[in-house]
Amino acid sequence: MKVAFLGPAGTFGEEAALKFAAGSEMLPFPSHAAVAAAVESGMADVGVIAIENLINGSVAESLDILIHETTLTIQAEIIIPVVHNLIAVPGTSAGQIQVIFSHTQALGQCRKFIERCFPKAQVEAALSTTEAVDLAIKRGGDAAAIGTARAAELRGAEIIARGIQDTDANVTRFLVLGRGEPAPTGRDRTSIAFTFAQDKPGALAGVLDAFATARINCTKIESRPTKDTFGEYVFLIDFEGHQAEPASKAVLDAIRPLCGNVKIFGSYPRA
Repeated sequence: MKVAFLGPAGTFGEEAALKFAAGSEMLPFPSHAAVAAAVESGMADVGVIAIENLINGSVAESLDILIHETTLTIQAEIIIPVVHNLIAVPGTSAGQIQVIFSHTQALGQCRKFIERCFPKAQVEAALSTTEAVDLAIKRGGDAAAIGTARAAELRGAEIIARGIQDTDANVTRFLVLGRGEPAPTGRDRTSIAFTFAQDKPGALAGVLDAFATARINCTKIESRPTKDTFGEYVFLIDFEGHQAEPASKAVLDAIRPLCGNVKIFGSYPRA
């Protein structure tokens, strides 16, 4: 199996990919959009993308890929504990650091540490936590990166501070994208997106009431802009159950007449 992930090696995306399919061929790509494109084109069999973090919430890029850019379906979800470290060229002292590189998600997850320990440092976004380590090494003694211990080991860098995330309970949820529909396991989750043809009072309540009437638990609900008209949104729901099961199928049939469009991202085993 060929597994695409947000690379290069040493990212949490690689860790999630290895947890899903250890021993498979791992293919690093520079963005989540590129990961999806690799699967769509046949370069990879499945792709792993980050979808949600305990501290930062949902990953907007990944949501938009699911909504607007791909017909791939969710095959599985993976939960990865996230431990961030401050990494620099060996011999660098904390007092020298003027610039800190990392992925925007990692920077957000370490906001308190940065504000308290490096309030005057310039913060620079990178495409991944591993690329951040490369940028810090290239810049030299006044730069550091936030990344994984594996990234530091792969690049021969030094960890100055460990476990700098804002909470020790920090985890990131990843999705595996591919083709087909996993069979029901009895412990599944289904993710959908929907819009309304007309903006009117009670539209969203009607959809939620259908789930309540069916006694189906919605584990997550949020919205994203449609990107077509200002003030119009795509609503997203994760709910317990598999779309092939009678109860889930019935509630999906019930909400379709209430919505302008319903897109099912997939049904997959819960992590």
